[in-house]
Amino acid sequence: MTGARPLVGVVGLGATGSATAYHLARRGARVVGLGAFGPGHDRGSSHGESRVIHQAYYPDPAYVPLVLRAYELWRELEGECREPILKITGGLILGAPDAELVRGALASSRMYGLDARLLTASEVRREFPALDPPRGVTALLEPGAGVLKPEAGVLCHLRAAAGAGAALRFGEPALSWAPMADGVEVETPFEQLRFDHLVLTAGAWTSRLLRGWQLPLTVERQVMVWLRPAASGSFAPDRLPAFYYQHDPVHSWYGFPTLDGVTVKVARHHGGELTTPDSVDRECHQEELAAIREGIGEVAPSLRAAPVERARVALVTNTPDGDFALGPHPECPRVQVACGFSGHGYKFSPVIGEMMADLVLEGRPRRPLGPLEASRLLEVTA
Repeated sequence: MTGARPLVGVVGLGATGSATAYHLARRGARVVGLGAFGPGHDRGSSHGESRVIHQAYYPDPAYVPLVLRAYELWRELEGECREPILKITGGLILGAPDAELVRGALASSRMYGLDARLLTASEVRREFPALDPPRGVTALLEPGAGVLKPEAGVLCHLRAAAGAGAALRFGEPALSWAPMADGVEVETPFEQLRFDHLVLTAGAWTSRLLRGWQLPLTVERQVMVWLRPAASGSFAPDRLPAFYYQHDPVHSWYGFPTLDGVTVKVARHHGGELTTPDSVDRECHQEELAAIREGIGEVAPSLRAAPVERARVALVTNTPDGDFALGPHPECPRVQVACGFSGHGYKFSPVIGEMMADLVLEGRPRRPLGPLEASRLLEVTA
């Protein structure tokens, strides 16, 4: 970055927004972050105590270099904040040998020479007593996978951003923005703000801020459940990795080792009802909880009858192809957008923050956006 320090507004201070504010501020930009809610809130996508991080990436091998960089940045953030965020537990992807999750993760591991190995169902039972997958199921074990603490990650990014000089304003949502001759004007409930650049990282609220750009985003309601198994010891992090199970192309579930020694978090991967962030039903219903227990019970039978300790709702913002949408607004290059993380974005938040800082300060990311470029979705809405 050369010349005067640019003034950059960041709208949305969840996982991606907090990381973007941090990377901009540490590189010398003057940053004002606008958050509709309080720090580390539970109204969007960046809560729930745990998220998976893994390298053998099944949606597309193009994500592997990004997630490898994310591992580095999470460790750097831990060192700066002196707080644990990432715990290596290993990761297990289970399904039929031709299941999309298994095939995709295996292809990524082979392409990049990642540490991963295939297990039969009987080997899974022997190595991980909490699991008992059906006959014919195979599994890809990745020892380097782990669990992230989402609230801690957001709060650490926010503290580090503030420490680098960012001004973070909570309870002050952006209502609208307009391009100016030499910048961008943003309206909040309290005042008009002018910035040299603007970054929109508003999660499920992004569509209302796109100013005529009809990105094909949908918001999905997802239920997370914490069960209380009778034998929680077999779910300890040293005895069980984080795990995904794909039953068929439509139905997938995932679970975590116990992080508190008592409960085990499980959820369905996609398949939730479409909603909006303002109208979402935040109550978790008995039939939903029963369906999740039944699904995860196919590979972890003891969880079928495990009592529900608690349950919470999160929002997932999807693109049609499941890939992220990053890059400049087509009508205002001073506005950058990062959205549509489609239920697998949290692990990438530090590297996405780094890429957004590149776009603002350098005009291009150090890593090509490739399949993540938001402009690809213009064709969907044409």
